[in-house]
Amino acid sequence: MSGARPAGTGPRAWQRMLSGRKLDLLDPSPLDIEIEDIAHGLARVARWNGQTRGEHPFSVAQHSLVVVDILRVTAPRLSRESQLFALLHDAPEYVIGDMISPFKNALGLDYRAFENRLATAIHLRFGLPAEPTAALKTQIKRADLMSAFLEARQLAGFSDDECRRFFKIPPMEAMFDLTPLAASDAQKQFGKAFQTLTAEA
Repeated sequence: MSGARPAGTGPRAWQRMLSGRKLDLLDPSPLDIEIEDIAHGLARVARWNGQTRGEHPFSVAQHSLVVVDILRVTAPRLSRESQLFALLHDAPEYVIGDMISPFKNALGLDYRAFENRLATAIHLRFGLPAEPTAALKTQIKRADLMSAFLEARQLAGFSDDECRRFFKIPPMEAMFDLTPLAASDAQKQFGKAFQTLTAEA
């Protein structure tokens, strides 16, 4: 990270994490990012604004695990580094929450720029390049859409026709059976997946 402050951002905005780290939200440093904070936060951020079936919300942490599982099926030779990129593809949401794409687009480039700065800091913190290659981005995006299709159909009450129309991918109902996990379980599984990928890298 260059340390340069974005023009017109004004005073610093800090977020204190449970690890004790204090993250500058407008100019995040990789040194202030811990996987424990990411796992804790993502396990408590609900996909679909919480409008899903089940005793527990379907969390961003669990969604990230499903995306990695989908990639392991659809691209079985993908490197562990690429799988780590996939696990962390929504990691900025541990700070900014899960926002649906149309709302992100309505907020404009400033929001996207902030999200990208935070993603870059996260990647650098864990020894990854600042951003994935264009080809890997495409693979992760497709797996992300596949997971969204499954979530919409199984958990959020969408019909098959709605899923096909919104996500523009074939039905995948038989691929995975999604059961929302308790936040503590999603946090543990996310942390375990991270440790496995980084230990084997």
